[in-house]
Amino acid sequence: MSPMAHGIDLIECERIAHILRDHPERFLDRILTPAERAYCQRNKNPVPHIAGRFAAKEAILKVLGTGWRGQISWTDIEILNDEAGQPHATLKGPTADIARQKGFARVIVSITHTENYAAASAIGLGL
Repeated sequence: MSPMAHGIDLIECERIAHILRDHPERFLDRILTPAERAYCQRNKNPVPHIAGRFAAKEAILKVLGTGWRGQISWTDIEILNDEAGQPHATLKGPTADIARQKGFARVIVSITHTENYAAASAIGLGL
């Protein structure tokens, strides 16, 4: 059987909004890649989109079974949407190495959000 794992995360959008009020540039530079940041800021209210990416990255780390430790960086995981709006995850650096070691060929993600909450689910699919 091919390796497979699932992770899920939920976050309150107000938590992200609060951090953005206190440390906007530092937080965005630490959490989002330039392409993710551009996508989120194109939206009328970027907070739910930022929160969705935050939740997706947390869900992916649950798939990997690592949490935020070692050399892992938030920007080692990039979540971008295709033309139809479907999110896709790209892993780089240590996260890509860990995924390969665990036998994952790719990680798929789903993100949903409202004004108040963002949730994401991630599934690691085997080779």
